[in-house]
Amino acid sequence: MASIAIPWDALSAAALRGIIEEFVTREGTEYGERDVSLDEKCETVMRQLQAGEVLITFNDEDQTCSLIPARE
Repeated sequence: MASIAIPWDALSAAALRGIIEEFVTREGTEYGERDVSLDEKCETVMRQLQAGEVLITFNDEDQTCSLIPARE
């Protein structure tokens, strides 16, 4: 089964924050030379969600959420 898009504004604040935090703390999500706080990373992703640049997807088969560019 394919992943389905989940509207970010359909989630509770706690669920949304959990999905974003899990995403920004994954291995390979370093931001370069300067340290970026968890809050800054989460705020950046939230702005991207609000702007429609990023989508939350849910894969029912493996029960996971992902954040992907909206153009995919």
